[in-house]
Amino acid sequence: MYRLLSANRATAMHKVLRLPSPAPTTGCCNCGGTAHNLTQYQQYYQMLYRPAPATITTTTNATALRTQSTTPTQTDALALAKKKRLRKPRYAKYVELLEVTELTASERKSRVKRLKSKKLAEFIQKTQMQILEKRAREERRLLKKGKASNGDVAQLQLSEYQQILLDERWKNPKASNEETSQRQPAEYQKIDLDAVDSSILEAGTYDDKPMIFFGKEMYTKQIIANPDEVLKILKSFHNYRDIIESMENERQDNIENDLASYSLNAPKHADETALLDPFESIEPYIDVQQPKKAAVTIDAQPNVNAATAKSKKRFKSKVHVNEEQERLAKQRALTINLTTYLNVCVSANMLSRALSTIFAYRSRVKKSNTQQKQNILSIDLYNILLHGYAGKGSLDRCQELFKLIHEDGLQFNEQTYAAVFECLGRVESDAQNQQLIEQYITQAEQQGFSLNQIMDRSKFVSDQRDIALDAIRRVRADFTPVYVPPQLGYDNKLLNDLNAYVIPFGEEANANAVEDCRIMRSKLGYSKAQLEQLAREQLQVELDGSITIKSIEKSKQFANSEFCRTKLKELDQNWRKQISAAIVRDLNTLRAQVRFKPHGYMNYYTYLKVLDSSHYTDILIKEIYKLAEGSETFSPTVGQLYKELGQKVQQCYQIELKKHNGTLEKIGEIYSSYCELWDSGKTQDNTRQMWQRLVHEQRHSGPSMDLPEVPWPANVLTGVGRFLYNILMRDIKIDSHIMRQKGKSKTATTTMPQNLLPAFYTLFRNQGRLVKEEVKPHPVLSRLLRASRQQTLTFDSNLVPMLCPPQPWSTPHNGGYLLNKSELIRLPQQAVQQWERIYASNPQHLYPALDSLNQLASVPWRVNTQLLEVIIEVFQNGGDAKLDVPQPPSSLPPLPTLPTAAAIESGGANPVSPAERAKQFRDKLGHRRKQAEMYSLWCDALYRLSLAQHYRDKVFWLPHNMDFRGRVYPVPPHLNHLGSDLARSMLIFDQAQPLGIDGFSWLKLHCINLTGLKKRDSVRERLLYAEEIMPDILDSADNPLTGRMWWSKSDEPWQTLACCMEIANVERSPDPAAYLSRFPIHQDGSCNGLQHYAALGRDQAGACSVNLAPSAIPQDVYSAVAALVERTRKTDAQNGLHVAAALEGFVRRKVIKQTVMTTVYGVTRYGARLQIARQLKDIDDFPKDWVWPASTYLTTKTFESLREMFTSTREIQDWFTECARLIAGVCCQNVEWITPLGLPVVQPYNRQEAKHAPRSGLRVTNNMSMDLYERPNILKQKNAFPPNFIHSLDSSHMMLTSLQCERQGLTFVSVHDCFWTHACTVPELNRACREQFVALHSEPILEQLSKFMRHTYSFRDNDFTNDGSVEDLSKRQLNRTLRQLPQKGDFDLRNVLDSVYFFS
Repeated sequence: MYRLLSANRATAMHKVLRLPSPAPTTGCCNCGGTAHNLTQYQQYYQMLYRPAPATITTTTNATALRTQSTTPTQTDALALAKKKRLRKPRYAKYVELLEVTELTASERKSRVKRLKSKKLAEFIQKTQMQILEKRAREERRLLKKGKASNGDVAQLQLSEYQQILLDERWKNPKASNEETSQRQPAEYQKIDLDAVDSSILEAGTYDDKPMIFFGKEMYTKQIIANPDEVLKILKSFHNYRDIIESMENERQDNIENDLASYSLNAPKHADETALLDPFESIEPYIDVQQPKKAAVTIDAQPNVNAATAKSKKRFKSKVHVNEEQERLAKQRALTINLTTYLNVCVSANMLSRALSTIFAYRSRVKKSNTQQKQNILSIDLYNILLHGYAGKGSLDRCQELFKLIHEDGLQFNEQTYAAVFECLGRVESDAQNQQLIEQYITQAEQQGFSLNQIMDRSKFVSDQRDIALDAIRRVRADFTPVYVPPQLGYDNKLLNDLNAYVIPFGEEANANAVEDCRIMRSKLGYSKAQLEQLAREQLQVELDGSITIKSIEKSKQFANSEFCRTKLKELDQNWRKQISAAIVRDLNTLRAQVRFKPHGYMNYYTYLKVLDSSHYTDILIKEIYKLAEGSETFSPTVGQLYKELGQKVQQCYQIELKKHNGTLEKIGEIYSSYCELWDSGKTQDNTRQMWQRLVHEQRHSGPSMDLPEVPWPANVLTGVGRFLYNILMRDIKIDSHIMRQKGKSKTATTTMPQNLLPAFYTLFRNQGRLVKEEVKPHPVLSRLLRASRQQTLTFDSNLVPMLCPPQPWSTPHNGGYLLNKSELIRLPQQAVQQWERIYASNPQHLYPALDSLNQLASVPWRVNTQLLEVIIEVFQNGGDAKLDVPQPPSSLPPLPTLPTAAAIESGGANPVSPAERAKQFRDKLGHRRKQAEMYSLWCDALYRLSLAQHYRDKVFWLPHNMDFRGRVYPVPPHLNHLGSDLARSMLIFDQAQPLGIDGFSWLKLHCINLTGLKKRDSVRERLLYAEEIMPDILDSADNPLTGRMWWSKSDEPWQTLACCMEIANVERSPDPAAYLSRFPIHQDGSCNGLQHYAALGRDQAGACSVNLAPSAIPQDVYSAVAALVERTRKTDAQNGLHVAAALEGFVRRKVIKQTVMTTVYGVTRYGARLQIARQLKDIDDFPKDWVWPASTYLTTKTFESLREMFTSTREIQDWFTECARLIAGVCCQNVEWITPLGLPVVQPYNRQEAKHAPRSGLRVTNNMSMDLYERPNILKQKNAFPPNFIHSLDSSHMMLTSLQCERQGLTFVSVHDCFWTHACTVPELNRACREQFVALHSEPILEQLSKFMRHTYSFRDNDFTNDGSVEDLSKRQLNRTLRQLPQKGDFDLRNVLDSVYFFS
């Protein structure tokens, strides 16, 4: 029977038919308009598809030029090609404009519209007549020579055969019906698909050229003989094509064109899998070993000599360095896409589709060399599919895959043999089965893999381990796998002393070791039952995916709130039904489209099949409420919404996967044992070592616990999110009259008709230099939500604190939340180079960073409820700008309005000048910006305070991760101890410890430090001052909002108030030394960045200014710089400089503090100017007209003063900058280094082109940005290297201090260079902090950095051309610069041990 296919599905066909067309004739009375329309279509079809003479043959790798309708014959075209140089096809020919469809470029449409219909018709008719006359003459000549043939299977082009039928029918209508059944086709041609004009294929405008495939059955012949039946077929084809095209606008070429880029000069071969019939099934099994059918090829390759051949184009790219890097980037992107796609296919039980994908790419990479082939189709991809078939016990499929693996030249690895044994274990045991098991065991041993290695190094899910072990025991009954225990200790000179506490596996701890369990002191206080209950609650939160809490916002109650709640509930129910129906509908549409695609086509349908429709419904309902509660000033862009929805689908999928593969159950078992260790406290292990021991003890069965989660690429997240976004925009409706209540009038009995409108719409808004499309809720929906006053806030489960101790980081991909995926390092999607370095490094080198994260995450917290009530009271009463409590945008006074035109005409107001209107416009922009800023801050405070209120009576933990430099951060963004003064003040330790003898003094000293009033005074003077103002401290605690409010004048008012309340509690306790305090005491570094620079350069003067050296009173570097600037300002003012005179009395410490602090972190002059200007604006007495000139002047003088004070610091900073500039510019590589604790660091700054993702289509694209293969951004690389390297040093110092404090049993918390602990343990913290700083900088840090960079980036002697070129000189300069270390001073680092004010 016949099958209709459009030409863009051509990869599913092996041959295309063409026939010559007859001359045009006039219509007859019997055929009417139908025959005439068919004739017109046939004539147009002939113009576009010019058949070649049967005597000409083309090779399959020919790239034919597109035959234009203005070229009469192909013979003429070949003759013309000899005279003229080859040119690109001109796509602007007006005859081609007849092809305009939904897929055609908009510019072509505009050209058609500009043509007058009459001239267009005349032009077409004239061209048609010329072409058809020549064609008729040629066809008559061919018919006379008897070229027609009678094949068994014929492939005919529609226009030719039907034209013959119509010609005879018009001449003799009566006889035509009698002779139709006996008539045979005039000519048959078999043309290979590669002979089709490549320009047509590449243009993507061939979707409306139908092909009819038929055999020689009588029924088929009758259909072909009847033009009416053929017209019905055409109509059916066009209808189906319109349905497809309405939902799809494919921008990509076919998959073969994509893969051609992986092998740049490889010839194109016939594709085995292109013969697959997509109509057979949604996922049939395809055997590519079927014999190929012979095909007649046509050779039409034009002869191009070397003289006329174009030279190879020079590689130009803003992103990639050369063609090889570009090819590797595409190859890597394809590998990532294939890995995730095959995993999803196996998870969705679509094994045949996964197998078809393997077949498709396997056949296409045959054109590549061996190395490229192995890079794309590795053994890891086959292992994914092997485990899928092994789970079904499908031995035949596995053996077929083994043949493919052998043909591809790949070697089995441990994971392959694990899949083999799993498959054999699921097959019934018999003699043949045991023989196969023995055979594969022998094969593995010949490869060097023992059974222990296979079981130890393979990753298992669900019952795979048990099944594989059962298969092995069928022939080796006494086999018990021996698993290699993980390394527990460190491999770092700075931490090797802690290895003395590690007890090797299999050894029992001695009595002294059991007694010395100080490491657990900071974790005690929770029973096993209590921890297990908390873990169950946490698991439930993560399984739900979100948590809903009550909002603390104080708002008025609407009169119709109950009515609105009822309506909203009805809407929710209706939306759920609509979403469920829409998901089923759109998935069916995608399924139909996927069936219409060639096999091996990676599509989003497969990703969407991994979850039930109920999950998608829940995701969309939550997103509806989130969008409806948005602000007027901010809305998510369409691209952001795509990604956010895709991430939620991926998160839900990963949790469902853990539920089904046994990971959830095993986590519960291990965590129960982990809680028992916390309860007993009898261990010397840290949390990582405890977790590793427990995991190792349970490796004998169940899934592996170190499974790396395979994240979906960004293009997949976007495509999946776009699917849900389309439902959100098209199917979510709201009645515009929904808030109208029925009155008591006569109309109350009538039902008001619904006016359903989309609940969301998009608008375009400027975001800097770009215009972004944003999604906004319908005003009715927003009003309905506000009026219903839900009084709740919903947060994702990975954005809130944990109710139980987090899972310790034991590998780079396992840690943090129990089920939710937590990223170890905060990196952008394209930053893959650092992950490469981490996975390639020794796991022991990562232990210091992982253990520090685990230590910080193991600290239990609670909310300071006494202070929280005061903050909520201020917030609910409208906030307070001076107390840094955000105010709502409604508190912003409105702008004055200009007089109206009517008021001006009546004489009541003066006319408005253009300058006034311009000023009003600028004021409006500033007012809107201020509103947006206020709303953002107000929402942040609302979320933080609402979460604090929710957790006020609970203990919670904060999982941590780090950025690429090693700086650590809590994962929950809203409720944590980082951030502003308000955020830090609300949290206290859950574990209480007695103050001891000196604890109360540390508490008072901390209070005075927070005020900032005695920064230049000694510790003794600060304590005396605390005693003097004790009445103010007690008044602040008793009457925070109604008393003298001494605390409000502090630099950190809310932390000061919290400290006052704690001091009052201690002061009134009967025994201050025995008072159990939860309050954290801070020890802050004195300009920590400059401290590290001074230590690196052993700078004596710099070290003294930042308190590395002992002194009687603290040295304040900010005051010292301010004094230098003031001295210069006085000189300039005396010389008549007006801006210097205007700054008299305003060069204060606070004005230049932020600039001095951030100079070592790479702040630019522009950024420093903004910092100083912000401080000057906050001074009420400073003249506002002088803000910008004064900020420019102070920025210059501050930089000059710093250079004068810190000469060694500037030399080191300049060396860092020059090294980074040469590495990025000459080597075209990202700057990377290894921290003293072994963490690999790579700067992720690259030049990226702005690429807009397609908004439609179902194909998974392979465009993926990766810093590993892209050009570095030289400016960012060189400017960022000095501050990033210093940040990596201060994070290393913090981690060293963290691990030492944990070993001593101290509670330790870090806010970068500010360390927190209990009041009674401050002396121990100070000692550990100083010792670790000295130990860190006693290492040859700069020398090690220079050695690493020379090894990584230096050029060898054979890399130099010795021709004096710029490139050669730049290479030599790089080698020279990497060796030229800055000179060091003579400062003795051991002085830090005696410096009181180093951290204070």
